Amino acid sequence: MRLLAWALVILAVVGIAALFVIPRVQTASELQASAGRAKASFGGTFELVSGDGHPFSSQALAGKPYAIYFGFTRCGDVCPTTLSRLVKLRRAAANDQAIRIVFVTIDPAHDGPKEVGQYATLFNAPIIGLTGSQAQIDQVKKQYGIFAEPSMHPMAGKEMEHTATVLLFDRSGQFAGTIAQAEPDADALAKLKKLIG
Repeated sequence: MRLLAWALVILAVVGIAALFVIPRVQTASELQASAGRAKASFGGTFELVSGDGHPFSSQALAGKPYAIYFGFTRCGDVCPTTLSRLVKLRRAAANDQAIRIVFVTIDPAHDGPKEVGQYATLFNAPIIGLTGSQAQIDQVKKQYGIFAEPSMHPMAGKEMEHTATVLLFDRSGQFAGTIAQAEPDADALAKLKKLIG
C-alpha cells in the first residue's frame, strides 16, 4: 500500500514538472492570432526627409498600397536592378500610380536629400526617395527588420551589405508580404495585382 502511495506521488510530481518543461503546442487559431499581432506590429510610422529636403511622414503613404526598398545610391548592382524590376512589375500589374515605390537609404552619411532625390529620378518613373539622420535611419531599419552594415568590397572599395527584399504594404499600412530578389517575376506580379485589388 505504501509503495502504491509513493508511486502516485512520483507520478504527480512528474506530471506537474511536465507542464513546465514540455512546450505546449499552439492551436491553429492561436498561431493565426500570433501571426496577426506580428504582422500588425511590423513596420510602423516614421518621419524622414524627402528628396526635396522637406520632412516626409509615413502618413503621406496612407490610402494607396506601397512597396519599400532599403538600399543606397552608390550601390552598383542590386539596388538599381531591384528598383528597375519593381517599376517594370508595377507597370505590368497596372500603372505608375497604382502602387507607390519608396526608396529609403541605408547610408545617410553619403545619401542626403539631393542624392536620394536625383537617384529616384533615374528610373523614369515615380519613386519616393527618402533619407534622414543616422538615428532616424537606424530607427526605421529596426522597425522594418532591415540588416545593413558596411563591408569592404574587393573591386569597388567600400560597400554596404544589406537586406535586398522589397516589403509590401496595403493601403491601410499593414504589412502584406515581400518580393525576394530571386523570386520569379510571375509570382511577384501576382502579389502586386493582389495588393492593388
